[in-house]
Amino acid sequence: MATASLIQAGCGFSPRFSGNSNNCSFRTVSFGPFGFSSSSSSSSSHNLNFSTETSSDWKHQGLRAQAMSTTTQGNFGSSNSIANGKNEPDHLLVLVHGILASPSDWTYVEAELKMRLGRNFLIYASSCNTFTKTFSGVDGAGKRLADEVLQVVKKTESLKRISFLAHSLGGLFARYATAVLYSQNDSSGTESNNVTDSSDGNLQTSFPSRRGMIAGLEPVSFITLATPHLGVRGRKQFLILFFVVPQFPVLLGIPILEKLAPPIAPFLVGRTGKQLFLTDGKPSRPPLLLRMASDCEDGKFLSALGAFRCRIAYANVSYDHMVGWRTSSIRREKELVKPPVQSLDGYKHVVDVDYCPPVSSDGPNFPPEAVKAKEAAQNAPNVQNTVEYHELMEEEMIQGLQKLGWKKVDVSFHSAVWPFFAHNNIHVKDEWLHNAGAGVVAHVADSLKQQESSSSYISASL
Repeated sequence: MATASLIQAGCGFSPRFSGNSNNCSFRTVSFGPFGFSSSSSSSSSHNLNFSTETSSDWKHQGLRAQAMSTTTQGNFGSSNSIANGKNEPDHLLVLVHGILASPSDWTYVEAELKMRLGRNFLIYASSCNTFTKTFSGVDGAGKRLADEVLQVVKKTESLKRISFLAHSLGGLFARYATAVLYSQNDSSGTESNNVTDSSDGNLQTSFPSRRGMIAGLEPVSFITLATPHLGVRGRKQFLILFFVVPQFPVLLGIPILEKLAPPIAPFLVGRTGKQLFLTDGKPSRPPLLLRMASDCEDGKFLSALGAFRCRIAYANVSYDHMVGWRTSSIRREKELVKPPVQSLDGYKHVVDVDYCPPVSSDGPNFPPEAVKAKEAAQNAPNVQNTVEYHELMEEEMIQGLQKLGWKKVDVSFHSAVWPFFAHNNIHVKDEWLHNAGAGVVAHVADSLKQQESSSSYISASL
């Protein structure tokens, strides 16, 4: 297995599912703190088989040295000594970096979380998708991440719970990986790949673990930082894609280059580029990110997300020229209102926290007009075709993802010394250059601690 960075550290949302789809055979499930019910229905649509069966202040000295001194480099087998120690960690926190990045992006975060969370956490920075490996596609990277997580779990027998913290593109990798690692539980609490309905259509679920498991562990928190959940467009959000000099996207807002972004993306970032611009696959097949907003033949993506106690999306409201506010906060354009100017007490640059309860919907779908729009975006890419197609797909993705409850945290670096570094500030990629994001990391740590000690579950519905 690839080399990874490891730290040991010590110290909801309970799905209620409802919804339907008008594009294929599906089952809808209602899932609450004490149980869920399911019903079936069927209809048809163009080539889409969706099944909605679900479920600090800135420590400016020595943090890099602290993180490195407590990090295990090399074969993960060395972690056995940690797990067999006096204080065994039972909560695995997986850190997933973004495009063209590596585990070193988490140096500050690792040290800060270790200090704040304590010994109950095993903090593991994934290393299976470093640098150009992020170009091989969300699905490929997600599968590698799933394999890596399984290796960690296998070598650390004390683990009982699991959480994910992902930055940028890493959030999509993590979403895919959780679907690979997801397993449902039957009424007796044992793992099962299929839902077992009782004769009356109801299945009592008295315990949180029966919401489903991730890698055989109880899922707790799923947190993303500036992740393009709805993909990227060829206008302002054009590139998560990169080429930064050293931190700024090469397109730099130049209109002609932004127009060229969709057709040239595959040449720059390969399979990942097509998936981010939603142009992967044949015109008749829904793009991967749309499929990932539902349960489908590729995986139970929504059920896996719904199994976590909470889902938190941190988003930069401005100055992030790689991933825009809309896509990282899973919102429609009309839902983007002027954010507060003042930071929350104790969390500099965190300006707003909004809990969005689950909303039942008929999506996601891939209607005939979307097939035509995708074909046009693939064969004759231009601003009009691309925008029209993306608007259709973004709405459908929101329809799917809103079936789950989300906590949405807005971050604004407008008063920072280097606001244009927002995309890397949000997770303090560099200890000195991006330290404006220290308040965000503190907020993340406290969110993790809250879920660690919480026994309540906030409903989330699919």
